[in-house]
Amino acid sequence: MYSSKFLKAFDYVMYHEGGYVEDPQDAGGETCYGISKRSYPHLDIKNLTRDQARQIYFVDFWVKAKCEDINDENIAIKFFDLCVNMGIPQAVKLIQRALRANRTRVLEDGIIGVITLQAINKADPTDLLAALKSESAGFYRLIAQANPSQQKFIEGWLNRAYSSTII
Repeated sequence: MYSSKFLKAFDYVMYHEGGYVEDPQDAGGETCYGISKRSYPHLDIKNLTRDQARQIYFVDFWVKAKCEDINDENIAIKFFDLCVNMGIPQAVKLIQRALRANRTRVLEDGIIGVITLQAINKADPTDLLAALKSESAGFYRLIAQANPSQQKFIEGWLNRAYSSTII
């Protein structure tokens, strides 16, 4: 049912997300495998299984963000990780900014449409991945700067932004 690209992307997200956490300063609240109670109030987060998390990530993130349509595996994995961590619209805006940093004309609208997908697939993967890492790190820094209570997460966020997609 799942492509090998998705399974690699899921493992990458699990590397960053881990298991059950209930940190009062985490905006998502109670979280397991990166699935938050705030986003999924109907779920028993504490008893969420890895298989349930995989299904949620596949349907609600991988498919909705059209990650399978991204030809380069490393770009697809990094983009998927950002979709999970900050939401699809924000991740799309960041990849659109990264494309623009590489002199590709795309509208920064947060929509993963045909034009954005074509631009992603035409871009040099090495350049696009470097720009995407930079854009995501900048976004995380803005969050921490705007809300000092989130400063405690910045090191982990930056590690995630700059991490290799090979785990």
